[in-house]
Amino acid sequence: MELPPNLRPDESSPDYLNKGDNAWQLTAATLVALQSMPGLVILYGGMVKQKWAVNSSLMAVYAFAATLICWVGWGYQMSFGDKLVDFWGKPAVAMGGDFLMGQAFLGYFPTATMVWFQFGFAGITTVLIGGALLGRMNFGAWVVFVPLWHTFSYTVGAYSVWSPHGWLAKMGVIDFAGGFVIHLSSGVAGFTAAYWVGPRSEEDRKNFKPNNILMMLGGAGLLWMGWTGFNGGAPYASNTVASLAVINTHVCAATSLVTWLLLDISVTGGKPSAIGVVNGTITGLVCITPAAGVVQCWAAMLMGLISGSLPWYTLNVLHHKIGLLRHVDDTFAIFHTHAVAGALGGVLTGVLAVPKLSRLFYMVPDWEKYIGLAYAIRTGRTRAGLMQLRNQLVGIVFIVCLNVVVTSLICLLIKMFVPLRMSEEELGIGDAEVHGEVAYAISSSSSSDHRFENHKVNSMYDVDEEYPSVVSKTPSSSIFEMYKV
Repeated sequence: MELPPNLRPDESSPDYLNKGDNAWQLTAATLVALQSMPGLVILYGGMVKQKWAVNSSLMAVYAFAATLICWVGWGYQMSFGDKLVDFWGKPAVAMGGDFLMGQAFLGYFPTATMVWFQFGFAGITTVLIGGALLGRMNFGAWVVFVPLWHTFSYTVGAYSVWSPHGWLAKMGVIDFAGGFVIHLSSGVAGFTAAYWVGPRSEEDRKNFKPNNILMMLGGAGLLWMGWTGFNGGAPYASNTVASLAVINTHVCAATSLVTWLLLDISVTGGKPSAIGVVNGTITGLVCITPAAGVVQCWAAMLMGLISGSLPWYTLNVLHHKIGLLRHVDDTFAIFHTHAVAGALGGVLTGVLAVPKLSRLFYMVPDWEKYIGLAYAIRTGRTRAGLMQLRNQLVGIVFIVCLNVVVTSLICLLIKMFVPLRMSEEELGIGDAEVHGEVAYAISSSSSSDHRFENHKVNSMYDVDEEYPSVVSKTPSSSIFEMYKV
């Protein structure tokens, strides 16, 4: 029986290629990329004080672009290529035609698709680190930090957890889509870098209200919907596991959002907060990431309840009681929303992972080792469940230690050549001093526009007015000062 023409293999559609899987994987990869560009660019730009909108957005844009260059230059191969040591791959380029057109190490699609998909993960990780450093890190230091951290930290974590040759992968650590590799890493690295860079100006620490809450919510929405590709692309196939991962992702995020919102209202006696909604959404998305395709939907909702409450507690209560948390100026609380939530998700995965779903995801002969403690106790395999929980904890400890040490060394190295923190003058002025640009050009450099001066006659419409303008005695050159934040 002959295949239809659209299914017949040819030079551009080799025997290994599953067109449906390839189409979904490219779509998922692009959804992940959109989380950074423009998702986090918009989120950061709207969530910071007005004078830092340009700087914050440019930090995200640069991190995304620089990471892509590093990724195809050496990062991909160091994360998924030939083994150098048990936790690191050999550096090599990922740009050769034969290499990119060949079959990926997993899945039925070209390596080029895998490189693009995995870059989305690598790119967003460095952008997330920036969220802890906004409002004071020297841009020149950030330019150096991104490639160094990607090379010496991200690739080690990715190889250890996700490469078939990595030591944590062989041990049996479950990290479905990056709870450890991406979120725990970025949270710990961001917090560590914030320690070395130092705090924002005293004025900014006291008053750092978002300059555009609607833009902030729009960026958060792109981040949330982009997570469809983030977790839905992790199985490397358009299959039932991908579908389960997607619905679990959104159920957990929605539950976490509502939980955080209710805690804001009821426990603190406050008002419903847009920033609280963003934080609650992110903690839910982060928490479900290591478990998305290997837990039941009811478990995803349970994880949402926990991710909306425990990180809320660490941010709103413990943060003010623990000296180190108070001392380190983590601008967007990346430690709480990513490190705490990522570690929490990893532990809950060790409790709630379903053996059957793990088998469908991993498709390896020794799949039985992937079992959550709750199911292990139920089936009389308590020892196996305890081993899985131990593996998850080992993975957490390794990622934390890796990022504290490597991030500290990188910051100390950069500090020898470039200041990590901006000058006091730059801290006081912001974008206009650092970049020569401002986000909102609401004033005119020309003093010739007298339409809003206090004249008896309205010069715009040439009509007599009995009352002065509401902006009377406010020359156009000082309008910006009225709104300067």
